[in-house]
Order: sequence, then structure tokens, then C-alpha cells
Amino acid sequence: MTESKIKTEKEIEIMAEAGKRLAGVLDFLAKSVKAGMRTAELDEIAFNMIKEAGCRPAFLNYKPHGARKAYLATVCVSLNEVVVHGVPSDYIIKDGDIVKIDLGLIHKGLYADTAVTVGIGAIGIKNRKLIETTKRALELGIEEARPGNTLGDIGFAIERHVKANGFSVVELLTGHGIGRELHEDPYVYNFGKRGEGDELKAGMVIAIEPMVAAGKGRLKQLKDDSFAVADGSMTAHFEHTVAITEDGPRVLTN
Repeated sequence: MTESKIKTEKEIEIMAEAGKRLAGVLDFLAKSVKAGMRTAELDEIAFNMIKEAGCRPAFLNYKPHGARKAYLATVCVSLNEVVVHGVPSDYIIKDGDIVKIDLGLIHKGLYADTAVTVGIGAIGIKNRKLIETTKRALELGIEEARPGNTLGDIGFAIERHVKANGFSVVELLTGHGIGRELHEDPYVYNFGKRGEGDELKAGMVIAIEPMVAAGKGRLKQLKDDSFAVADGSMTAHFEHTVAITEDGPRVLTN
């Protein structure tokens, strides 16, 4: 693993503007998603809103590491046991579904990346707890994103909260550095030990993204290149792009 690319103050400000525009799109999608809607409708909305914001979709035609082909949509819509990289389709969202919406854009050559999980209708107490636990794990991970701490501190905070609530961190999938590319070094693991891993430095920008399973965290890759947990349990995913500054973590995708 090579060292993270340190961003200038100007680059971070551009990424903050990218993140602000992206957050507006994601917030609209999260409020719009409902039973009876095709997942492809979310993709259409996201594409149009990103274009209207004067930006470019980050995921469209992007080929992530390990994928067999380029991704052909603007947004990832992952349902239930599918954790990430779900491809929008004619699937009609129904009551009880857990929908993960993952979205990125490019503004002035710099990237922002964010994700949210939405429960549709009556999803039950355990699934509600799963979503709340994952969201809180992200918040706890972000709190550790300050100079002098390590990537292990972030992973430790996430994993401890997830396990304390009876859930599992999804294996193999990680957060990442971000900037002039969607995926840069370093890997940002959702588990770890305090004080271990790369030291965090002011100017680093990372995407922190806990991915959590109600059952076991073991993965399988599906034919469309999406990733699902092997035991079919429900999953949740939240993500923010975060700049590490001398004043502490700065969430760029609020």
C-alpha cells in the first residue's frame, strides 16, 4: 500500500463543493425511494440531477478493481442481502426492502463519494437496529479521523460498535482514499486495532464506509458484479467522504 495523496487546501475546498452537490442528490434520492418504484428510476433521477449540478457521474462506465466489466449506471442500488454495486433495473421496490444507495460525482476533476441505507415501510425492529448501528458506526469512525490517529483506530471504532450490537462487519469490502481518482490509497478497513495501520495526516481525504450484515459477513460475488452476503441476511451501508484537517475530521458530503 502506497502512501495517501495529500490534498491542498484548494483541492479540499473543491471536494467540499463536490460533496455538497452530491449530498443534495443523495438526500433527494433517499426521500424519493418508495415501494412501487423501479430501482432504475433512482438511476435516472441521479443522472439528471448530477448533470444539472454541472458535474459528471463518478460511477458511470467506471471499472472497479475485481469487476469483470465497467459499471453501466450512475448510482448503485443494492437490495437486502446485496451490500454494494447493485445494478439499477426494472425491479420494483417493495415494503420490507432495505435499499442501499451509493453515489459519486466528479467536480472540477475531483471526486466525492457517499452512501445511505433506507428501510422501506415496515422492516422490523432488528432491521431498524441494523441500519441505526451502521449509521452510528460511521459516525464513530469519522470521530477517529484526525491527525496522529491511525487507520486502525477508525476500523477499531467501527468494528467494536458493530459487534457490540450483535452484527458483523462485511468481509473484504473497504473504504478508500479519494481525490483525483475515485479509489486511491489507502484502504480504509472496517476493523482494526488501535494504533495500527497508516498514520492519519492533515490533507488526507478518505471515504469511510461501514458495511454491516445482520448475520455473517462472508461475501459472494453475483453475476452482475454486485456483492451479497453468502447467508442471505440483511445488510446496511453508510458512507461519507472525510478530509483530515488540523482541526479534526471534516465531512465533505454533508
